[in-house]
Amino acid sequence: MAGREDELGRKKKKSGKETTVNWLNIKPKKDLQINRLKSNHLFTIPNFLTACEAKAFIEAAEAIGFTHQGSLGPANGEAYRDNDRIAVIDPLLAEGLWESGLKKIFADIRINGMAAVGLNSNIRFYRYNVGQHFGQHIDESVLLEPGLRTYYTLLVYLSGNLCPRGKNNSGSNTGPSVQPLVGGETVFYERKQRVVAEVAPTVGMALLHLHGAKCMLHEARAVTKGVKYVLRSDVAFA
Repeated sequence: MAGREDELGRKKKKSGKETTVNWLNIKPKKDLQINRLKSNHLFTIPNFLTACEAKAFIEAAEAIGFTHQGSLGPANGEAYRDNDRIAVIDPLLAEGLWESGLKKIFADIRINGMAAVGLNSNIRFYRYNVGQHFGQHIDESVLLEPGLRTYYTLLVYLSGNLCPRGKNNSGSNTGPSVQPLVGGETVFYERKQRVVAEVAPTVGMALLHLHGAKCMLHEARAVTKGVKYVLRSDVAFA
């Protein structure tokens, strides 16, 4: 069952409203590690953002102000959805995220003979309070312009558990405190509802998965404690 994400994103673009927020400059990350989850097209990247960078994104998003997003529900052909959302069109932010490490990771990935060239400039931020969740759905592939189509979803957890201190974390565990978060896992399913992977939110961790025709059914479980913040974009191929 498809969600309404891409439809809403396109409407935002058509409105011509572009963000004027001064986002932080994201530092390039060296030696990013990929953790593959049962599939070459489903993987996480620990420490894609530092805890300080994640907190700065949360503060900027809160300053803009979230809007509640729901859905008509499964009875009307839509996935159940209950969260808060912001969508901004910011090519510079998309480029900064891409150049910080994703470009190198996608250097050898090809989809239908196409190579990854960057991120969708439509950047979305989600906020899930206690009890909020996003039911089982798939993410649609979007034609951004002729010859340019999205094939991967990028999620970056801005709240959750802290990654263990390491060379990629730049000491971020000594940075701003993070409220405890319980629940909010991203869960992927195969046929007959068999769970393929459960990804618990971890501050600064990126989750990437193939979307479109081969997108796995997945959901965001309900938050039971704390607040879950997520940055979302899409990897575009040409």
